[in-house]
Order: sequence, then structure tokens, then C-alpha cells
Amino acid sequence: MNSLDFDITNLLHNIMAWLAPSQGQPIVFSSGLFWALFIVFLPIFALLRHHRTRQMLFVIAFSLFFFFKSSGWYFGLLIATSLIDWGIARRIAPDGYTPWRKLWLLLSLAGSLGVLVALKYTNFFLLTWHDMMGGNFRPLDIIAPIGVSFYTFRTMSYVIDVYQGKLQPARSYLDYLFYLSFFPCLIAGPIVRARDFFPQMQEHDGRASARLIYTGFLRVMQGVVKKAVVADYLAQYSNIAFGNPSGYSGFELLMAALGFAMQLYYDFSGYSDMAIGLGEIMGYRLGINFNFPYRSLNITEFWHRWHISLSTWLRDYLYIPLGGNRKGGVRQLINLMITMLLGGLWHGAAMGFVVWGALHGLALCVHKLCSPWLNRLPNSLPVKMASWLLTFSLTTLLWVFFATAHFHDAMTMLSGIFTRFDWAYAPPFVMARPLWCIIMVLALMFHFLPRNFYVAIKEWFIYSHWILKLALFVIVVQLVINFASTDVKPFIYAQF
Repeated sequence: MNSLDFDITNLLHNIMAWLAPSQGQPIVFSSGLFWALFIVFLPIFALLRHHRTRQMLFVIAFSLFFFFKSSGWYFGLLIATSLIDWGIARRIAPDGYTPWRKLWLLLSLAGSLGVLVALKYTNFFLLTWHDMMGGNFRPLDIIAPIGVSFYTFRTMSYVIDVYQGKLQPARSYLDYLFYLSFFPCLIAGPIVRARDFFPQMQEHDGRASARLIYTGFLRVMQGVVKKAVVADYLAQYSNIAFGNPSGYSGFELLMAALGFAMQLYYDFSGYSDMAIGLGEIMGYRLGINFNFPYRSLNITEFWHRWHISLSTWLRDYLYIPLGGNRKGGVRQLINLMITMLLGGLWHGAAMGFVVWGALHGLALCVHKLCSPWLNRLPNSLPVKMASWLLTFSLTTLLWVFFATAHFHDAMTMLSGIFTRFDWAYAPPFVMARPLWCIIMVLALMFHFLPRNFYVAIKEWFIYSHWILKLALFVIVVQLVINFASTDVKPFIYAQF
């Protein structure tokens, strides 16, 4: 075999390996592979701006390839789901009489939830049953596609909104597939609703305004820094401590818990920033998913600021249909507990997520019960500081159940924090991990800067010279290079 044959064979092998799915690992927005794909995608997308159908077909093809790279042939499940729900939605629209409307709705919801439960929760339920019965259980070989929880909730909200007359069915299957497979929010949200997305599709002229493009570009860079610099660096210590909680002092475990709280926020809000920014570059607004949640003064406010697209989905499609606060105080508390329990289970098939959801539900119930007394407290700085400290401490400690996912490991971690705490470990901790401590302080500081600061930065970037835009981009790239670990870490919420 001559060298030319070898080079061609090697090239074909590399191409086939690149086209193959990534064994359940999503393409991370902060990775070089994604940006190599997006740099090819964007000019073609722009060239097709005068041909709406061709542009939509191109975006759908790119989105399905993006999903294929992350979840393999499960992308066929996405197509099947979209076909079924698009067809059912056309039958149950209330503008014309269709027999058995409610039955069709129930069939759609049962199908969507049935697939989600079968792929994501079969092993969890079987393991729980075997633990209760004392039997041995070997997990079944089931791998759920990346992002199945996110696109399941999106298609469910579409069918429900059509049934309730809040949304007209998609004009064509192409429109619906474009919405459901739209790659910026395919893997880990935001859970964009069709009634917010369809009007943009109809008004979209194939391009975005310069202001929206620059806003999106800045948001993407912000997300990259959050994820690849802050979250991934904080994870280096948190992962070690959570992996062996019995080997660390209470102070060190508390720092790990604080580190994970900030890591999770910067990881997921970083993903959301990148997803929303990519949508803006393409001319679509995907909403806001985080609103500085660690500024919250109570647990209810926290859930108005954290993962907004999920919390509002749970409110509109679970809490309110259960009765919300319309059927008395006791029923409201029960509805809150059910909503948060199922919200915790939505995050993952493990007891730690269920306990995390239950404790948040309990905290919300306590806050509702105490609201009449709390509302009489003076709106003073000491009261605000105490409220913030209590809320931040509670959410941080509850993240321990989220991080470990196993109840026993979480209790070991929390027990270590409260029984082995010693301030004497603080100086050596800071001396051993000075950069980690600096990043933690900066992460907290930037979270509490006034909103006007971020508005001013956005306006400056939009109207700045292209050389300044390029300089900021180079700085971001250099930061990522300097802080990057040996492998690209997936987003935490991509597993949900």
C-alpha cells in the first residue's frame, strides 16, 4: 500500500469516526468540535436567509445531526415523537369538532411520559422495588437519550396548549419539527414553549438584527466563561471532596458544598447563556432561564429565579391543574409537595433527587405557612441580610442531595459538615487552594453586582468598535485555554 492509499484510508477512517455518535456524550457548546460545526453552519444559514423553507430544512438537518452525535440513533425517537404529537395536535384543536378529543390528548401524554419513564426510570423503580423486597438486581442495559426530559416537556406543553385553545396547531410538520429539534435548546433547555416560539417563526425573515446578533455573541462568550472557566475549575475540588466525604474536615466539606452550589449555577446558567445567545445570533429569543437566584431572600423567590423555564412549566402544567391555591390552604401545601417531588424526580432517577425535591417542597410549605408572620417583619437591612443568609444556606445544603444523588452519601457529607467543623482548617485550605478561593469570591461578587452593570456592559459591547469586540473574544479564548482541563466536561444538566 503506497502512502497516498494510506492517507486516503486514514482520512476516511477519521471522517467515519467523526460522523459516528459520541456514545451518549453530548456535544458541549464550549467544545472545539461544536464551534467547528457552528462556524460551518452559520454562513450557510445566512446564505439561505431568502429561502425560508430551505433554511428551515438546513437547521433541522443540523439539529438532528447534533442530536445524533449526542444520542446516536435515538434521534429517530425524536422524529417519531414529533410526528405523533403533530398529528394528534391537529385532531384535538378546539376550533372544529373532533370526537374523542380528551382521549387523543391522554394518548399523547401517556405516550410521551411512557417513553420518558421507560428509558429514564425503569432501573430506578426496579431497584427500589428490589431494595424493598430484599432481592438482588442487576440494572438493565438502558441508556436514555440526552435531553429526553427537556424535549418531552416541550412536546407535552405544545399538545396541552393546543387542546386548551391557547395555541393554533403548527401550520406544517416542518414547522413543528423545526421547533422541537431546534439545537440551541435541544440538549438541556431552556424549555421553550411553542406559543412563544411559533410567532417568532412566522415573523422571522431569515436573519437577525445586528443588535440581536451582538447581544447573542456577548451572551455566548459570557456563557463560555461561566462554564469553561468558573464551573469547571470549581468542580476540580468539589468532585474530590464529594467522592470521599469521610476523609475531609467539616470546613473542607462546607467549602465543597459552597463550591458545588456555585459550580452548578455557573455550569447551568452558562449553558443557558450559550443556548439563548446562539438562538439570538440566529434571530430567535429563547427567554430568560436564570435571574441571579442566589440573591433570593426566601425559598419561593429562589424558585422564581432558578431554572425559570422549568419552574414555570411545573407551575402551569402540574401545580395549577392540581388545584394550585384555589382549593384551600391544606390542598395548596399538598399540591406544592407533589409538584416538587415530581420536579425532583424529573432531574434524575435516584433517591437523592427525590429527597432534594421533597425538602424543597417542605421548605416552600413552611414559607407559605409563615408568610403572614414574615410579612409583618420590617423591611430593614438586618432582616434582609438574615433572610438572604438563611435562604442561601438552605439551598446550598440541599444541593448536597442533588450532587451525590444517593441519600447515604449526602447524609455522610452533611454529618461531616456539622460534626467535624473546625475553623482551624481555614488558613491551610486557603494556602493550598488560593486560585480556587479567588474564583469563588469573584463568582459570588459578579452574582451580586447591580443589574445596571450588566446592562451597561451589553450596551457598550453592542456599540463598540469591531476591534474591541475581537479583543474581548481573544481574551475569552485565552481564559478558556489557560483554565481548560484535559477533557471537555459535559454540562451537569445535560444528563437530565
